[in-house]
Order: sequence, then structure tokens, then C-alpha cells
Amino acid sequence: MAATAEPDDARNPAQAGPADVITTGVAKGRDRLDSATSTSVLREADIAKIGAASIGDLLRDVPGIRSEADGGDGAANISIRGLPIATTGAKFIQLQEDGLPILEFGDILGWGADSFVRADLNLAQVEVIRGGSASTFASNSPGGIINFISKTGEVDGGAIALSSGLDNNLYRADFDYGAHVSDTLRFHVGGFFRQGEGPRRTSYDAFRGGQVKLNVTKEFSGGYIRFYGKYLDDRTPEYDVVPMRVTGTNDAPSYSEVPSFDANNGTISTRFNPTNVYVDRNNNTTVGRLTDGRHSMAKTFGVELRADVAGWTVTEKFRYADLSGSQAAPLLTKYLPAPAVISILGAGPGTQAAYATGPQSGQVIANPSALNGNGLLTIATPLNLVSQLDNVTNDIRASRVWPVGDAELTTTVGFYVSRQSIQTDLAITTAISEVRGDGSAALIDLIGPAGQRITQNGYYSYNLALFGGAVRRFTDMTYNTNAPFASANYHIGRVSIGASIRYDYGKAQGQLFSADLGGGRVGNVSRDMNGDGVISAAETRVSVVPTTAPGFVNYKFDALSYSAGINFRIAEPLAVFARYSRGNRANADRLLYTPIINSVSGALNVPDAAVDAVKQAEGGVKYRQGPLTLNATAFWAKVTDSNFEIQAIRTVISEYTAKGIEFEGGFAHGPFSLNAGATYTDANISGNVATPEIVGNRPRRQANFIFQATPQVTVGRVNVGAVFIGTTGSYAQNVNQLKMPGYVTTNAFVQVRPVDRLLLSLNASNLFDTKAIVAVEQATLPASGIVEAHLLTGRAVSVTARLDF
Repeated sequence: MAATAEPDDARNPAQAGPADVITTGVAKGRDRLDSATSTSVLREADIAKIGAASIGDLLRDVPGIRSEADGGDGAANISIRGLPIATTGAKFIQLQEDGLPILEFGDILGWGADSFVRADLNLAQVEVIRGGSASTFASNSPGGIINFISKTGEVDGGAIALSSGLDNNLYRADFDYGAHVSDTLRFHVGGFFRQGEGPRRTSYDAFRGGQVKLNVTKEFSGGYIRFYGKYLDDRTPEYDVVPMRVTGTNDAPSYSEVPSFDANNGTISTRFNPTNVYVDRNNNTTVGRLTDGRHSMAKTFGVELRADVAGWTVTEKFRYADLSGSQAAPLLTKYLPAPAVISILGAGPGTQAAYATGPQSGQVIANPSALNGNGLLTIATPLNLVSQLDNVTNDIRASRVWPVGDAELTTTVGFYVSRQSIQTDLAITTAISEVRGDGSAALIDLIGPAGQRITQNGYYSYNLALFGGAVRRFTDMTYNTNAPFASANYHIGRVSIGASIRYDYGKAQGQLFSADLGGGRVGNVSRDMNGDGVISAAETRVSVVPTTAPGFVNYKFDALSYSAGINFRIAEPLAVFARYSRGNRANADRLLYTPIINSVSGALNVPDAAVDAVKQAEGGVKYRQGPLTLNATAFWAKVTDSNFEIQAIRTVISEYTAKGIEFEGGFAHGPFSLNAGATYTDANISGNVATPEIVGNRPRRQANFIFQATPQVTVGRVNVGAVFIGTTGSYAQNVNQLKMPGYVTTNAFVQVRPVDRLLLSLNASNLFDTKAIVAVEQATLPASGIVEAHLLTGRAVSVTARLDF
């Protein structure tokens, strides 16, 4: 995994700092053998070899991290060391960019923090700290911190990289350049642009966009000041569940593809359903572009200052981020035999199915049970989500090293402030589609026995029909977080003893607009959506926002976090450590529209649900001698999770316990090197009031064992290797009945440097086209034999030419 045995990038040898020092989630950067923490680093050279399709895919190569990277850019579910993924996003991990959070909360509905960060030539390295002091050196990060660190022009030069898919239509251009204007003034600028269909078949350009980043650094005696900015405008596809046939038993299921649908490279996105009509937050009819998928926009500006003042080192970081975006994508998709769909949504015996879009529009389907060789139809529920997620963050801290006899005492004090806005407009409609994975699926109309139209151009309703038209919401929230923090580390001889503390307090305020709040609010009406002057059957099922009857949110929260650890450097190459921590995660929009909040007063009906605590203990050993690096850490964690699961439309409050051991190592000898990691986790559900029968079960999708290994050989100007990432089996849901198989994916790479400064690379992601099932929505074998499954994308081969200058 981490490039402990990998040399720095030839053009930027000093860009990321020493490989044995990490600065994320700690008071002061230290040699990892002198720090009571568990950390990993991905360098720029490693990232290029991994060939990851997204940030979530990249993080699969970090020990201890569980990343469900099946949904495309910005849709990964990420957790660490057995902490649960009760719903979506990265609840217990904070993703940072240059030391400040991308989003204050990593599980905002529809938006993980990975939606607003991209890996390109600007990226120097990724630092990861698991558990430990992450609880006290950042808010809402008890599980760990993942920090994406940018280049800052320390080494003059630049690069241009051009990439093209060989078995798919995706083209990309990257560039970066850094230079010194003077001895004390330098800059770095870089970015990328890409366009194309991508590795899954959509039949249109699902990827469109890119980003530009710039920073300028002025050094002075005792410090520096840096100004930086980023502009991101990127459209990416939103991959949803795919159909798979399952036979056998719950304990020994056999998963296979359905005819006309490649589970690894197919998608239900289609050129024959490019738009979606719905009612916006002001109850005006509007049109969403389903071909836009996930559209992420970020306009950020930041300042970083470091200065020595009266013996103290003061660091000030400030950033304003204008984050916005939209999603027009499938959600809650159901794949069913065609007769079942006709029975559920039709008008009784005699209901017919006909093509609503595509080249056969209007043609009746004579035998729906044989349609496309699979006999399936999809009840699709296109999501339209428009969000504004602006945030302002500021972190100021001061550190000082005090001589105490033969020892050193390092103290740090600081204060953190953030303001996170969550403004979301959520609408969901219901459509019927045939099932084929080539991007050419047509929408399907249902026609009643008397010839009446049950659907309108393939749309059954302009609401979430299968759930009574619920989940039409406009949310306008602000979350303020404040946190003083402090730490002390006493270092004498070979022993370091440290402790840190953090007190988070804040307030949640805002308004909620939805019929889901009850109280006589009207959420479904009849409306002429296509303007033809006639109200069709589908137009009697239109979801609207009750704009004159808001619900309220108004409560405070606070939590104390602490961490203490000891590190003993037994010998120059060997150290052991132990640490205990209690961290906290304030809950945000996942509590909204649930019984947890009194929407009349805005107060919490369940005060303890405002903050979820994570208790952790860890102990480990670290060894580094010449070409060999070995790290092993045993861990234990207990966590409470208060959440709302949109897939099941239900509130979830559970307790979880996890214990295990993680390993990370690297070895190099001559032309050969190997980096590897593995994590064994024994996790269980230790408490659940609503469903006590699942207590003692393993959390859904939690494997006992995951591993990563990257062997490579370098001979002259040629470097050949592969990245193996694997997992054992797990249960689809918390009832622990239907199992999901384990898998190993292989990303292979060949790099050739024919002349100096020119690098040619061939990358194959998921080389053997493995069916890597990440999640299954069903808890048991369904009577239909069809499940909704989440899979990693299949084989995708690309070639890159990079010129350094």
C-alpha cells in the first residue's frame, strides 16, 4: 500500500516531505517510529500506478479502510476499522484538502466529501491517520482523517499528461507547473479536463468537466503565507444498482448476469431518457437533465500562514468554499419480472406494455415475459437533487517546545470554527424501463384493458409512487461548530507520552419543507405537467412542497473528545505504542424528517442523538530497517450510530463493536519491491432497540478480512506491476442471511520511459473483469431470483503519455 519502499517522484523529490513523517491529525509532524499513531501515505507515483477510477477506488488501497466505490466519482461509502456504514457517505472519517475539511459532515444526503475532490497532477500525496489523535485534532473525525495534500511549487517544473481509454471512450488531459519567482516567492498551478462515455455503457458523454488549482507561497523569516484557490466543474455518471440472478441458498448463493445486461459495464442510464420533469422547491414545473448525472461545482479560496512568534509556532488556516451541485440519477431502483411490474402498477388483467421512447415507440410488447431475453422491467425512481453546501472553516493553533531537563515538552493550543450550510431540494419521480445495459433502454408505457394510459411517456408518477409519494423535500439548514483543543507531548530518551483534548460545541438551525412532517401538510396534487390541457393518470400523482408550512430545527450540541498514548522506541528500527481515545461525530441532516427532531419546536426528542461517540483502543509495533518496513496494530472500537437510511426509508439507532488487527509493510530488493496491507476485523451489532433480533450479528457488508498487495519490478526504463485488492465474503444485510462472495480485483500497470522526461503508461483496472459485488439490497433470496446489486466497474484499459519539463 503506502510507498514506504517507493522513491519520490523524480521531478518532485521534496514535494511531499520525508516518507517517514506525517503531519495530518497530529500536533507536530514526527518520525512515525516516534509517534503513537497508525498512519499511511500514498505518494504521487503510487497513485499513478493504482489506476483508480475515483477517489473511493483509490482509497481501497489503504489498510484498514473499507471503501465501497461502486457509484462513480463522489458516491463512495467509506469507513474504517469496522466502524459501520449504516447508510451512505463517510460518517466517521473526515476527508480533508490541505488540512481543512472538504465538508464538515461526510455523509450529507447525496454528497460525500469525495464529490468535491479530484486526484490529478496537483496532488503530492495522500496522508491517512486511523483512529488515535484524529479524534482531537479535527472535528467529526473519530475514525480517522484522509488528507489530500497539494503541491506548492517547491521544485521548479511541470508536466503534461494525455490519457485515452483503449476499450472505452474516455479522454483526459492533465497539466501542472510550479516555479520560483524569486528566492522567497513561488507558485503552483495545475488541473485537468476529461470527456467521454466512460467505462460503463451510457451511450452519451457521461464524463464532462475538470478543475484548476492555483497556490502562491511567500516565505519570510520564520514562516510563510500561502494563498490558494480551486475551481471545479465536473459532471460524472451516477452508477446505480444492476440486476443479477441469484440461485442456491442464502448461505451458498450463486450470482450470475441476466441476459442483455453486463453487470460489470452496463448501466440503466440511457439516451432514450435524457430528461426528467418534476416540480421544484417553488412548485414550478422544471426539467432535469438525467445525462448530467452528478454535477459537482466548487469555488474555493484559502489562506495558510505559519509564523514563529515569541518562541511559539503559529499556524493559521482559513478557507471559504462555495460548493454546489445537482444530481439527476437513479435511486431505489427495482428490477422485477415484467408481469410483476404490470401487476403492481397496472389496471388489472388485460393491462399491456408498450415502448414509450426509442425507435419502437408506440409498439405494444407482445410477450413482456421474454423481453430482451430476461423478461424484466425496471421500476426506476429518478432522483433530482439540487444542493448548495457552502462552508467556511478556520483553524488556528500555536505550538511550542519546552526544554525540561533532558526531555522536551511540546504543547499545542488551538481553536477551530466552521459554518456548514446544507440547502437541498429533493424530488423523486417514478418511471418504467426495459432492462438492457447498452445505454439504449427504452421507457415503457402501461395501457389499461380499456385502452386508458396509465403512464405518461414512460412515467408512472411525478412522485415516489411505491412509498406513497413521500420524500419531496426542501431543506435549509446551517450548522455552526466551535472547538477549542489542546495537546501535550513529553519526550524523554526513547519514550514519548502524549495526551490531547477537544471540546466541540455548536448549533443547528433551519427550516424544513415537506409533507413528510405530517400535520395536515399536502404533498401530492394533480397538475398538468406537460401543458397539454389534460390531466393524465400520471399527472394525478404529482409531488409538491408545502411552502407555507415549514418545520423548524433549533438545537445545540456539545461533546468532549480526548486521546492519550505512549510510544517506546525500543531500538533505532523498532518501536511499540498504545493509545486510548474517545471521539465524537455530531449528526447533521440525517436526523431531519425523523422522529428524533420535534419539527414544531425544533428541539431534539432524543437529545443523545445529537452526537455519536466512538471509543477506541489500539496498540502496535513498528519496524523500519533498510529496505524493510513492517507495521502491525491491534484495535478495538465501540460506536453508537444515529442515522436515517434513505434506501429503506427508516431511522436507525444502533451500537456496534469491532476488534481486529491491521498490517502494513514494504520491502525492496534490487529491481523488486512489494508494498502490502491486510486487516482482520471481528465486528458485531451490540445494540439495537428497534430490531433486537439482529443484536450479535455482523454488520452488513463487513468482511472479516481485506487485503492489498502491490508487487512491482523495475528493470532499466521499464516498470511492471500490479495492485491486488481483495476481500472475503460478507452478509448483504444485518439479518445475516443472504451472503455476498469475496473477490480479488487486479489493477495492472506497465510504465516505460523511452527517453528522459517522457513516461508512457498502460493501466488496466480490474484486469480480469472480476464480478466484485460490493452490496446487495435484498436480505434474503427473493422469490423472483433477481437482486439489485452494487458492483465495482469491470475491466477498463487506458494509455497515458506524460511529458515532464
